[in-house]
Amino acid sequence: MPTYRPTTPDALVDLCVEVITRRPGVVVAGVDGADAARPTDLAERVAAALRATGRAAGVVAVGDYVRPASVRKEFGHTDAESYRTMWFDYAALDREVVTAVHRSGCWLPRLWDEATDRSPRDRPTTAAADQVLIIAGPMLLGHGLALSPTVRLEMSAAALGRRTPDADRWTVDALVEHSDDIGDVADITVRYDHPDRPAVRDGT
Repeated sequence: MPTYRPTTPDALVDLCVEVITRRPGVVVAGVDGADAARPTDLAERVAAALRATGRAAGVVAVGDYVRPASVRKEFGHTDAESYRTMWFDYAALDREVVTAVHRSGCWLPRLWDEATDRSPRDRPTTAAADQVLIIAGPMLLGHGLALSPTVRLEMSAAALGRRTPDADRWTVDALVEHSDDIGDVADITVRYDHPDRPAVRDGT
């Protein structure tokens, strides 16, 4: 069984920065975590710390790559299997961000606005030679995206239940099932039931 060492939110940011800066050139990293873990918050903190060192860094939210409502809600507004398999457009993330930034030197910040259910009409952003992009959001790992390094914010079912708003509780089963299926595949695995008191898997 893996063991974990206690850390602090600031030290977790420092660890992520350290691991990312070992990689030269364009880097596309990932922070996998349920919305309850607020993975984009960690990604934004890491990106800000990288920019403070002079490295170009930006964040892409999985939530800005949802599919249109007609697709993701085809089987109802609270269908857990749809949330896991149809809600987010991971193929578009690969095409417009992961592959695009390496092949063409640019990426699309947002694909679809969930609130308005239409395209935000973003223009591609040009990458710097040492660009870091951090993709952050739920169920990110396990979809074949070429992300490195990767961070997983691991929350128990009980913690997800406590920290997920009532209106979104129907997503918890899908999140737990996805976590169970992918196993321990991240470069940095963090126990995140208490975000103010994270614990990092030993060996990182």
